[in-house]
This record gives sequence, structure tokens and C-alpha cells, in this order.
Amino acid sequence: MRDKKIDRFFLIIVFLLIFIGVAMFISASLGILAKSAGTFYSVLFSQLVLGFGCGFIGLYLALKIDYKFWRNYSFYIFLGSILLTAAVFIPSLGWTHLGAERWLQIGPLRFQPVEFLKFGFIIYFAAWLSWAKNRVQDFKFGILPLGILLAIIAFILFNQPDTKSFILIAVTGICMLFISGVSMKWISLIGVGSIVVLGSLVFFTPYLQSRIKTFIDPSQDPQGSSYQIQQSLIAIGSGGVFGRGYGQSIQKFSYLPEPQGDSIFAVIGEELGFVGSVAIIILFLLFVLRGLRIANNSPDLFSRLLVSGIVILIAAQSFMNIASTTGVFPLTGVPLPFISHGGTSLMIELIAVGIVFQISKYQHKNN
Repeated sequence: MRDKKIDRFFLIIVFLLIFIGVAMFISASLGILAKSAGTFYSVLFSQLVLGFGCGFIGLYLALKIDYKFWRNYSFYIFLGSILLTAAVFIPSLGWTHLGAERWLQIGPLRFQPVEFLKFGFIIYFAAWLSWAKNRVQDFKFGILPLGILLAIIAFILFNQPDTKSFILIAVTGICMLFISGVSMKWISLIGVGSIVVLGSLVFFTPYLQSRIKTFIDPSQDPQGSSYQIQQSLIAIGSGGVFGRGYGQSIQKFSYLPEPQGDSIFAVIGEELGFVGSVAIIILFLLFVLRGLRIANNSPDLFSRLLVSGIVILIAAQSFMNIASTTGVFPLTGVPLPFISHGGTSLMIELIAVGIVFQISKYQHKNN
């Protein structure tokens, strides 16, 4: 009745993204090497050891652990991720960069606990919705729990500040609520409420106002707030149809801020051109379509919501990165999944797809 082999097509898509990610990360990081060898090796260690090394170990373990484990311990996983994320405010543990308190530093190890929070939220909310089942149509079992969870998360993230991660979690939660069967009336209500909250936040937050103004008029401050989008568009435009060639980016040297980070899609556009950029976008689309197919064929409601949440989170993050790099969306600073520098993010992404692989073993053959 059940197929005990993982979904091979999904496996191919993930490993193509990982292969491209390694290649483009190394190329983009050469811009750092030109400035500081020490920084280059630090970034390389973070990506390869923490990201890929720990990530592949986590992927293997997630593949071996029955997915029901995550449901059984969902509350403790979420609570632990909340406490870990809040720990950035402890002076002896938190590490501040450019006014943002988003990192924990334990000895030589530095990481972003919000990545664990994204993962913990998806697991717990999937467990809650699968427990509530048909009662999610009731306000107190569907909308209210999501509102409470988002309020707790917002209190922590807005004080860091980390608006982009809150947006990703909120979008994922709303989509999971829709998949669980909540009516569009309630979905629209919580969507409007989220827009009002974010609009109010922008009104009272100068750095968010600056990003919105830059989005509306990218030419207003080319040496200041608009510098990154200006350089990104120059890089993408100079790539043309087929690109300058792998490793041949000029913008990654002294022009693009964080070429190995949230600007990496601009390096891809410059080196691989329109064709290469579209190929990567297609890979992400295939990731989403195949992932949602696995979710649809999953054996129960919890596994369906868990896979859907993981796929939607990675899809939303991919969209935000690519759209902000190309000027379609305000700059967010989120990494491009599987490709950008971010050891913690990459590690959690690999663990998450390991869970999807594990659940894909239980797809119904007749689907």
C-alpha cells in the first residue's frame, strides 16, 4: 500500500539546488577573499562545516526518524525555539551587529536562533491543526491560536528587530491554516489584520520607512539607502542573456554588499545571465510543486501540514530574496535557500528537507 523509497524527483531537485549553491557561494565569496582572507575562511567554515556538515548529518537523522516523533514532541520543540530566540537579549550570550540583536554566541560558535524558531513554529502549528481537525473552523481552535503564536513571536522578533522573519512565519502560518480547511473569510480577516500590523510597524520604524521609500524610488539615494538595489540591478543587467561566465562577476568585488549573502542572486544574474537565473527560478518552482505533491499524498493531516509548511516557508523565502534583489519587492535581507551564506539557515533547511524525504516514503502509490 505504501512506497518505502524516498521521492527521487524531489531528491534530484534538492541536490541540484545544493550543487548550484556550493558553486555560486564559492564564486561569490571570492569578493570577500579579495578584501580579507581571514573573513573569507571564517565565512567558508560557517557555510561548509555548520551549514553543510551539520546540515547533512541532520538530514540523515531526519530521514531515519519517524515523522510522528516531531508531532509527539512538537510543544517542547517550539518552546525550546522560543526560549533560544529570546536568549539573544541576554548580554553574555547575545551578539549585536549593526544595531540588531539576532545572534547567539557560545564560545567560537555564532548562529541565528530564529532559524530554529521558524522550524519549531511549523512543527507545533502542524501538530495543533492536526489535533483540532474539523474544529479549525471554530475561531478559538483556528484563528485564535495562530494569533496568539504570532503575538508571542512578534514580541520577540520586533525587539531584535527582525521583521522579515516574522513576515515569513506569518505567511507560512496563514497558508497552513488555509490548507487545514479554514474558510477564506477567516483567512482574509487575518490577512488584513497582518497588513494593518505591518503598516503600523512601518509607520513607527524609520529603517522600514527607508526601505519602502527605496522600493518606490530606487534612484533617490544611490550612495545610501538605494546603493544595494542599484548595484544589484547593475550586476543583473550586465549579465545579459548568457552571463559573463562562472566566476567572472565584477560587481562582487567592492560593489555588491554581502555578495555571498542576500545579494547572491545578483551574482548569479551577472555570471549566468538571464538563462541561468530563470533555470534557478524553475528549480525552485519544481521544488514547490513536487513538495506540495508529496504533501498532498502524505498519509495523515499532520504530515501533510508539516510538509506544506516546510515547502511554503522555503518558497516564500526564495521569492522574497529574488524579488528584493530584482526590485520587485522591498529589500529584506533574507538568504536565498540552499545558496546564500548562512550556516544556521542552511543547516535547518537540510534537516527540514530530510523530514520531507522521510514523509515521502509513505506516499500512497495510487496517487
